[in-house]
Amino acid sequence: MQKIFTADILRQLAANGLATREAQKRGEREPDHKPVVKVFNPYGSARWLLTESDPDEPDRLFGLCDMGVGEPEPGYVLRSEIEGARIQVGRYAFSMERDAYFEAEHTLSVYADQARATGRITA
Repeated sequence: MQKIFTADILRQLAANGLATREAQKRGEREPDHKPVVKVFNPYGSARWLLTESDPDEPDRLFGLCDMGVGEPEPGYVLRSEIEGARIQVGRYAFSMERDAYFEAEHTLSVYADQARATGRITA
């Protein structure tokens, strides 16, 4: 089983979080980052496109969150919750997975607009 949050992914999330924090401190518009990682429930419709981690709370991640109920929205999720989640299918338990083939082509706002239009993350 592959690791969801590799050291490289965590570095990218942290770097984006710091860039957002610096823009906030300077009173500038926050960057519209490209998602760093796509996480999904292999036996359901929940999906996350994550762009950054909170510099003060690295467990707190920001991105486009889609719980599979037709209302995707930007928000926060805890890395520990994603890593600790187990999906029960019969007598087997499965974990959330990282889409190893996902490469962001757009910024988060573009994916958010598409998700609002369709009611789900389509990336």
